[in-house]
Amino acid sequence: MQTPARHTPSPTAGASAVALRWCRLGTPLLLCLVLAACGTAPDARAPATAAPAAPPSPAIVVAAHPLAARAGAEVLERGGSAMDAAMAVQLMLGLVEPQSSGIGGGTVLLAYDADSGQVSGYIGREQAPAAAAAGWFDDADGHPLARADAMLSGRATGVPGTIATFALALREHGRLPWARLFDGTIATAEQGFTITERLQRHIHGQFPQAATDDVRRLFDDGHGGRLRAGDTLRNPAYAATLRTLAAGGAQAFYHGALARAIVARTADAPRPGAMTLDDLAGYRAEKVAPLCRPLRGYRLCSLPPPASGVGVLQLMALLDGTDIDRRDAGDPQAWLLFAEASRLMYADRDHYVGDPRFVDVPVDGLLAADYVDARRALIGTRAAPRPPRPGVPAGAPVIASDATDEPGGTSHFVVVDGHGNAVSVTTAVESFFGSGRMVGGFFLNNQLTDFAWDRTDGRPGMANAIAAGKRPRSSMAPLLMLDGDGRLAGALGSPGGSAIPAYIGKTLVGLLYWRLPLDQAVALPNLVARGERFDGEAGRFPAPVRTALREHGVDIRSGAGEDSGLHGVFLRDGRWQWAADPRRDGTAAFPAHRTPDASR
Repeated sequence: MQTPARHTPSPTAGASAVALRWCRLGTPLLLCLVLAACGTAPDARAPATAAPAAPPSPAIVVAAHPLAARAGAEVLERGGSAMDAAMAVQLMLGLVEPQSSGIGGGTVLLAYDADSGQVSGYIGREQAPAAAAAGWFDDADGHPLARADAMLSGRATGVPGTIATFALALREHGRLPWARLFDGTIATAEQGFTITERLQRHIHGQFPQAATDDVRRLFDDGHGGRLRAGDTLRNPAYAATLRTLAAGGAQAFYHGALARAIVARTADAPRPGAMTLDDLAGYRAEKVAPLCRPLRGYRLCSLPPPASGVGVLQLMALLDGTDIDRRDAGDPQAWLLFAEASRLMYADRDHYVGDPRFVDVPVDGLLAADYVDARRALIGTRAAPRPPRPGVPAGAPVIASDATDEPGGTSHFVVVDGHGNAVSVTTAVESFFGSGRMVGGFFLNNQLTDFAWDRTDGRPGMANAIAAGKRPRSSMAPLLMLDGDGRLAGALGSPGGSAIPAYIGKTLVGLLYWRLPLDQAVALPNLVARGERFDGEAGRFPAPVRTALREHGVDIRSGAGEDSGLHGVFLRDGRWQWAADPRRDGTAAFPAHRTPDASR
């Protein structure tokens, strides 16, 4: 396979030449950012405005694995659209990054149509089977299962939505025949691919799914051990499944032999599930209007509930009324503002967001200017000693409190084609390797554990309580950015479970308020402030910043909130930038017939 074309970093807007040289020579990130801020002209951190004229589209794929990015670029080379390429990326990720996503899980995405300037949303969140009810994850004695036992149970799997989502989106945004989108992944599954260090860590991980029989069989090295980085993995069963889908279309997933195999695998012991063929046959992905709001000369669009676009937009609205834009990454007060705004956002999101077919979600109330102002007024000069309570926005229903836990086995990627169409996709099997159960070479999700279901967070009347046919709340929040003329200006998103809104928010702060290049904004240290916890990459914050934050009540603890996988593109000063999170294996790929005009 051809490797992605080389690309040259573009000059950083407002940063001194000295600071840029330090960045390129490998100076630690935070020191580099502080140097850049010190060399910035007085107006360089003023509110960002979109460029007056957009240059040609970069035609680019940014994804969590080089083979996935290359698969998308090859589809673009054959004349495929951004959505065609996105389908190819998804299929390849299910092979090379099976711990994070796959056709046995769910997908949400945003599509930008360059001809009309319209943004469309598609929600393919997994759905609880008709038999689901309160007590779904109780044991035989009526006691809630331990989370590890629940994740490995047959009841953890919701009706998968990924294939249905792409089938729906491709009807409007596809150019190539459906069957042509499968070829690259089928060939790679049969020929094999090289296992990365990241995949090795999951193959040999300590989480419950890594010990399941299906995981052991897939990664068996033939000598009583497991495959390691540098070894070759072949998955002929997955290739056979993809041939079935290529020939039979999406219907072949939800009906027939494959559907029967899915139902049978979820019905296996221990703790069999109750999914039926009718549950699969009745699944429908949903096209939705995007949730959009203005910010600093741009229009930010994400997805409505059960996704968490409202959380990202509320977080940015809270921060937009502070002086965070006059600070920088080396300022402890900037991170305090970010932490406290995050806690307020999560208090609201955790309480109100659920499947809107089952619960009234006060989206407009959560984003109303007067409500956001009132919530922002709660931010002080130090962290509040107790977690904030949810507010009462206009239209708020009376519901019980919620503390759903959401592990982070997810992936995000973006595609822009040569016509300027774009797709921003977040896709997941929930926690690593989903439920640890396989069918046809792919893992089944454990997304139903994203519901609030145990005795501590599963009280009746909660927005995210489990119910028949309901979709669990999702933290996924793919983002598209439009300029003042409605043209594409960027695409962004991340995996990370409940940390996703914080990861995206941090990147937007660096990008729009601190005027950092996209890759530096992505690489900023992660801080996820939710409830009582301040999780993050403590070691990547300078010691003086950590000390100052601790003195103001923000004690950053490592161990969670670290594994983002941000990927995106952004147009600034007439140049397209791209970024792949350095915490994962991601990269960009360009169609071979185009000269890359995107800089990193």
